[in-house]
Amino acid sequence: MKQQTTPSAFPFDETDAAPSRRQFFERCGMGFGTLALAGLLQENGFAATGRPHFPGKAKHVIHVFLNGGMSQVDTFDPKPELTRRGGQMLPFDNLQTERKTGVALPSPFTFTQHGECGTPVSDLFPHLSKCVDDMAVIRSMYAELPNHEMSLMLMNTGDMRQVRPSFGSWLTWGMGSENQNLPGFVALCPGGYPVGGAGNWRSAFLPGVYQGTLVDTSKADPTQLITNIRNSRLSSDEQSRQYEFLKQLNAKHLEQRAGESAIEARIQSFEMAYRMQTEATDAFDLSQEPEHIHKLYGEGVQNRQLLLARRLIERGVRFVQTWHGDGQPWDSHSNIKNSHRAVANQCDQGLAALIIDLKQRGLLEETLILCTGEFGRTPSVEMEQNGSGASQGRDHNHWGFSLWLAGGGVKGGTVYGATDEFGFQAVENRVSVHDLHATMLHLLGMDHERLTYRYAGRDYRLTDLYGNVVHEIIA
Repeated sequence: MKQQTTPSAFPFDETDAAPSRRQFFERCGMGFGTLALAGLLQENGFAATGRPHFPGKAKHVIHVFLNGGMSQVDTFDPKPELTRRGGQMLPFDNLQTERKTGVALPSPFTFTQHGECGTPVSDLFPHLSKCVDDMAVIRSMYAELPNHEMSLMLMNTGDMRQVRPSFGSWLTWGMGSENQNLPGFVALCPGGYPVGGAGNWRSAFLPGVYQGTLVDTSKADPTQLITNIRNSRLSSDEQSRQYEFLKQLNAKHLEQRAGESAIEARIQSFEMAYRMQTEATDAFDLSQEPEHIHKLYGEGVQNRQLLLARRLIERGVRFVQTWHGDGQPWDSHSNIKNSHRAVANQCDQGLAALIIDLKQRGLLEETLILCTGEFGRTPSVEMEQNGSGASQGRDHNHWGFSLWLAGGGVKGGTVYGATDEFGFQAVENRVSVHDLHATMLHLLGMDHERLTYRYAGRDYRLTDLYGNVVHEIIA
């Protein structure tokens, strides 16, 4: 007998969620129209009611993923001792990473203190550094393994081995969506998929409607961003008549099968997908933005998709994830001076603009921004794989890395935790990915221990059996 995947008591009315409806949505596909059902499900009691466990300042999340791994010692964690010992072996055995590393590699970038808080930021981020008074930098993050796939899954789902729902799926299930004409969870990625593909925004055992919707932001035309959002063969009037005819057929079909909730849900999903055609293209139409906003964000696909994230948040989308690109653009195994400079230049202005823009619109306090990679990079130089010498790059480093948050109740101007004197390993106020997730949910008014879903005979949660809220970064 198939195990029922019924949700736990949080905050649910079990009487409204019949097993046949659950089974239907569990088998739902990944299409854009199907994902629109999130708003419908919330209305019918299938999703959480949207009531937080306690008052939280954040209502939305923008997760900026610098996939590949941003180097902490070249961005937000200056290490004078690394500079002094450049070219020397570290005074301890290099920690185990994916590849062999050698002597200490000083940062080629210059750090300067910024803002009233005096947070040091390297010259990789000349625009973003002006926003440090709104940012909380965590310097003591750590993961489990120096592997892209597993670390990406850990950062996104809280588990690096098992198929688990992503943070965005948990959040949209727990809080619902404010706009029934758009999906509650959108993943923006130019050019293709990051490592791990759709697993990064999966819904796993949560209903399929809570899976993220991928949008390829390499295309600027709003009608091309979402596949099949427009019918190329029928005019709007013809499509409207076709839709009305289909609606009548479905209604007649339902009359013959009274009480069949799956058919009813399918009918309403068509209705919602139809309504989305107008709202979705409007949300992605950047030509509606004034010239001064375009100048604020700057040119390029990274800056453009950060502006798209703001427009989606404005329209009630609960969780927006922006990826730097397909593969792992920040994976600087060689020549970190040029490679990190290139990718930072692509997003620095847009990251600062996102904070400034949300702040001037009164949206920063209710929008939590997270900017991170899946891990950091080694302070020691990576050796060429053929043993011929150093690459002037850095290997993956899960032992200690940095990330930053802003808005949504975060205490701006904060630096929390520390790595050792070389930036290799988190040693003070260490923060796990589970701690990060617990803290983010807390800012959203959710108790990570109570946000559970019963599946296969046990209650699952995003943070598994772990996680502590980092209160020191909360305003």
